[in-house]
Amino acid sequence: MRHIVFLVLPGTQLLDLAGPADVFAAANECRRETGHPRAYRLTFVGPVPEAETATGVGLRVRDLDQARGSIDTLVVPGGIDFAHADVDPRTTRWLRRRAPRVRRVASICTGAFILAHAGLLAGRRVTTHWRALAALRALVPDASVEDDPLYIKDGPIYTSAGITAGIDLAVTLVEEDLGSEAALEVARTLVMFLHRPGGQSQFSAALHQPTAEHPGIRKVQADVVESPAKDHRVPALARRAGMSMRHFVRVFTQETGEPPARYVQRLRVERARQLLEREGLSVEQVADACGFGSTETMRRRFVHVVGVSPSDYRARFRRPDSLV
Repeated sequence: MRHIVFLVLPGTQLLDLAGPADVFAAANECRRETGHPRAYRLTFVGPVPEAETATGVGLRVRDLDQARGSIDTLVVPGGIDFAHADVDPRTTRWLRRRAPRVRRVASICTGAFILAHAGLLAGRRVTTHWRALAALRALVPDASVEDDPLYIKDGPIYTSAGITAGIDLAVTLVEEDLGSEAALEVARTLVMFLHRPGGQSQFSAALHQPTAEHPGIRKVQADVVESPAKDHRVPALARRAGMSMRHFVRVFTQETGEPPARYVQRLRVERARQLLEREGLSVEQVADACGFGSTETMRRRFVHVVGVSPSDYRARFRRPDSLV
């Protein structure tokens, strides 16, 4: 039986904790129904006996030192303020002592910052909630902090994006332990899509781009958002900004953090994603409305940014017009 230990700190996001915990509990229940022994034993520990979550729900947990015996997987849920809060020194010391003896360590959302304070992310590929990416880069400059993935595995360290991505990561851990059929059964039990691929983009992040200070760059940004089907090639954008092409590319990249061509691509994919979630437009019409020129071009760009094809995305996430 694998021992799963959750580190519960004051301010923990409740869904970061409950979502993954329910995945492991569901795996146990599925095995019980088929006459198999439980696969997981769950323990919840923390530096204080009663931790109030970010939503105000109080949780009673065991002391850190009561996590006795072998730990298979250590899970660190995130919290709303974890990206900017100090970490209790006792917690950091405990993590540094226990992590090397754990088969795998997984952070959910901003739980990555707790691992970072313990020195566990140096030199690794990691991710976190899209709102906290810049803060994590500043805290761990020698880590490769990636914007898009829902979750990343680098050696024994797993990190995931915001909140519900932790459920996807937990299903992946079940799949590693018990196989794809067990993971599928867990997903069915929890009535969830099995399971979003780790490389799939954090969809809501596509429009989360800094607004430039330069008025010409701001004008171009607004134009791309409002009219994605227009000619947004670099020469055209530079003319609208009233700048030389070379100067435009340099200033745009400096103020937004990415080149103009990539910015346009991400915004077009985001608009396509929104349209694909709705009824009424064919894939060809979506490609035309978003300025891709052809369905094949949209497919390539969509797979690169989102991780799945437009048709697969529509099949999974389309909503009736009444719900849009």
